[in-house]
Amino acid sequence: MLYPIFTETRGVLNLGGIWEFKLDDGRGLKDKWFEQKLTDTIPMAVPASFNDIGVSGEIKNHVGDVWYETEITIPKVYKNERLVLRIGAATHKASVYVDGVFVAEHKGGFLPFEVELSSDSEKAKRRITIVVNNIIDDSTLPVGVYEEEEVEGIGKVVRNMPNFDFFNYAGLQRPIKLYTTPRSYIKDIELVPQVTTDGGLLSYRVSTVLESVEEDYLVVAQLIDEEGKNVATGEGLQGEMSVSDLRRWEPLNAYLYTFKATIMKGEQLIDTYEEPIGFRSVEVRDGKFLINDKPFYFKGFGKHEDSPIAGRGFNEAVNVMDLRLMKWMGANSFRTAHYPYSEELMRLADREGIVVIDETPAVGVHLNFSAASGGFTKEDSTWSRIKTFDHHKDVLNDMIARDKNHACVVMWSVANEAATEEEGAYEYFKPLVELTRERDPQSRPVMIVTFIKSTPELDKIADLIDVLGFNRYYGWYENSGELDVAKVRLAAELAAWEKRCPGKPMMMTEYGADTIAGYHEIVPTMFTEEYQSDYLKINHEVFDQVPTFIGEHVWNFADFATSQNVRRVNGNKKGVFTRERKPKNAAHELRKRWTAIDDFYYKT
Repeated sequence: MLYPIFTETRGVLNLGGIWEFKLDDGRGLKDKWFEQKLTDTIPMAVPASFNDIGVSGEIKNHVGDVWYETEITIPKVYKNERLVLRIGAATHKASVYVDGVFVAEHKGGFLPFEVELSSDSEKAKRRITIVVNNIIDDSTLPVGVYEEEEVEGIGKVVRNMPNFDFFNYAGLQRPIKLYTTPRSYIKDIELVPQVTTDGGLLSYRVSTVLESVEEDYLVVAQLIDEEGKNVATGEGLQGEMSVSDLRRWEPLNAYLYTFKATIMKGEQLIDTYEEPIGFRSVEVRDGKFLINDKPFYFKGFGKHEDSPIAGRGFNEAVNVMDLRLMKWMGANSFRTAHYPYSEELMRLADREGIVVIDETPAVGVHLNFSAASGGFTKEDSTWSRIKTFDHHKDVLNDMIARDKNHACVVMWSVANEAATEEEGAYEYFKPLVELTRERDPQSRPVMIVTFIKSTPELDKIADLIDVLGFNRYYGWYENSGELDVAKVRLAAELAAWEKRCPGKPMMMTEYGADTIAGYHEIVPTMFTEEYQSDYLKINHEVFDQVPTFIGEHVWNFADFATSQNVRRVNGNKKGVFTRERKPKNAAHELRKRWTAIDDFYYKT
């Protein structure tokens, strides 16, 4: 799936701004609100989460459908063009209407989808109506619990409880764009860069849609360096380009070439598209994670797309600042916990040389455990009850289709904290891991992130994956306040994993302690800044003793919003920055550690 850009043959209109917004009381679709212009609306920013902006409990905690609407004018110059409405994300399910006519439906709140519009209409104005549903249950990703209760004196009370520990922000949370292509156009580009002993090799495949297959079309491919010099050319829908004097894409030292594909008909330019591409190799071998054949050490975070006011809404300023703060700390990577992040952030990570583990929204796929302390009860195996499998396949397909060419993406994460210790986990995940390998043209490594109950003795999926990813909280949820005991137990578990999976790389994908900024004690005490720093220190002392330990991702980069529950006071406070991006003491301590650790060869 190609990201919308301006080229000689393509235009892009940003439809962000103020849209009309309305909560649905349950009658909207039944009464066909889409047939007429919405009434009794309030203004709503797009892109953004609607929850906090509404400044009312009714809006913040609404469960069910919400309605967005705007009117756009199609410029005359687009009359004969192909028009595509691209929705960056609609959380979690969307139905789209144009002038009251249903045109598309999409399930999945963190990946884009497109709707082709007719450009032949005599009407210049179009009314775009999008119905977004935020319900999460045992068939959605992420997973939640939906229930209704009749309460005397109130009536029906609806609850939608997340089976995960972050707020269920929803709405049109990423950019919405209208873009154009010619009628014959480039549909997709697949790039496989290889680093060779004497340069580089780029395999490419271009997919096109042509008005007439009988006409004489030619696809021309070019590879252009950052100085604008054409360094390689090719012809046809697929081929290979060799590159001498190659500049590699390196962590924190990015170099991006531009792959340019053009459809020609004789001397006539039909369509052209440009895709950034970085040359780097990725491989797991001999207990190491190799980037460009050098042992790489992950330093960074699990994080969230989360900021004040906008919630999970797209925020370019926050994205830039977050990556700048990471570089200030000596971090080189992050995981897209717990859903694919915006395309714009991925493109920025390409440019900045930030390494990314790309994760699906498969969080909460464990019906006998809840990170949010609510919801499901212990019954049969998760895998006999969960209804996410088909949707999980769709999400994997869509995520890889969107992100397959990104240099920053070095590994896929199929799920976070699923019931990998329960019988049935292997059978659930085996086809998903196989699908991931089949769909990725660059053959990146694959991981499934596990939690503390998925012990070396009980885990069912370790043999399926390339890298072991652990979420472990010894000293916080386990052995709370007992850092000496926590250190011993962590070391013992990692030793047991070494015995079960000898030579398989492992990394800590989450470890952290809730910390109230400005709370101090002489003796490190839970929730103080001193405790957070000491907690991280004892973890690092263990990590450094394990030869196959390839990285550390602190949970979390910044404090973030969660649903109300007795474990959370105004959100999750495990950030080393506050939600407003002010550093706690741990940020300075991590900076000392990470700037002293090289990105490569740390464990050799």
